[in-house]
Amino acid sequence: MDKTNKTGMIQRYSASQRINHWIIALSFILLALSGLALFHPSMYWLTNILGGGTWTRILHPFIGVFMFICFLVFAVRMACNNIIKRHDIAWMKSFRDVLAKRDDKVPETGRYNAGQKMLFWVFVICMIGLLLTGIVMWRSYFAHLFPMGLLRLSSVLHAFLGFVMICAIIVHIYAGIWVKGSIRAMTRGTVTPGWAWKNHRGWLRQMRGSGSHK
Repeated sequence: MDKTNKTGMIQRYSASQRINHWIIALSFILLALSGLALFHPSMYWLTNILGGGTWTRILHPFIGVFMFICFLVFAVRMACNNIIKRHDIAWMKSFRDVLAKRDDKVPETGRYNAGQKMLFWVFVICMIGLLLTGIVMWRSYFAHLFPMGLLRLSSVLHAFLGFVMICAIIVHIYAGIWVKGSIRAMTRGTVTPGWAWKNHRGWLRQMRGSGSHK
């Protein structure tokens, strides 16, 4: 189905998808900063963002649950487009050409390339892990239900997954800046036909009704 609008731009994300994305992004910033504040005394001053140490300890888990719910909605909508397929393996084998911007040697991709798909599943794994370990650590409601050994293990895993999540987000932001036109897709919801042809040719063919890549 052709989703080109009157200005010739192609819709990549709907308004609801963009709003959901930026709610997740804002929630993540609050969680990352408050999490760092609780992780080490040298960063305790970051608790001022949420009103001090007490409020940070209270709000951090609630914001985490809220972000997980928002991410779950987003992930369910995007999961079918992030399944690793045969052409993604070919793309990964051409990763050096991707970095060198030798576009003529890079296999065409669907809505998302293999790198984006792998990052998506890293987010999914981290989010599930952070939720589960966070519940175990949630002293006000659940911590008393678990043995101390599990609490300690959950604390270590929570910190590790949080670190992985921060690194993955940095990669996500860098990739968005590196591929010109990507930020516009998540702010205005549209991309140019040229951008789609260069970066996601299979997806463009699908939009025009002549391809099957996803």
